[in-house]
Amino acid sequence: MNGVRPDPEKVRVISEWPTLSNVKELRQFLELVTYLCKYVENYAGKIHPLSQLLKKEAEWKWTAECQQGLTEAPILSVGDQDHPFHVVCDASDFAIGCALMQHDHEGRDRVVYYQSRQLKPAERNYPVHDKELLAMKYALAKFRVYLLGSGPFVVYTDHASL
Repeated sequence: MNGVRPDPEKVRVISEWPTLSNVKELRQFLELVTYLCKYVENYAGKIHPLSQLLKKEAEWKWTAECQQGLTEAPILSVGDQDHPFHVVCDASDFAIGCALMQHDHEGRDRVVYYQSRQLKPAERNYPVHDKELLAMKYALAKFRVYLLGSGPFVVYTDHASL
């Protein structure tokens, strides 16, 4: 299948990265894996446990699962401005995420781009409705260059009131 995928060499380096044992090594690792953020669904949610290890007084707990989830990246489709896009948004207690998608010629959903970020401390106190709305606003801002001029598009969220 044609599309965009992460550099296999970078994925190999990340998957073979030695077990981390301190905050300095974790910072280096997080700088490296930032490269994968557009390829990994819910990237911010997956690195959340790692980000927590950067806090003072955090108990150090590193597992292979921390690393593995970041190296299983799908192939992203190349966006086609002649076909409609749709955006899928979601929010959790600690992160928001979204995906820019299109249907392929067989009608299957294909991801063009992933975006996510961790919620700021104040945003974590928002009610669910506001977190979901924040995810939509974030998605529209991040995917603006794809959506402007592309014709009508649909935004999906799993929150009933939106």
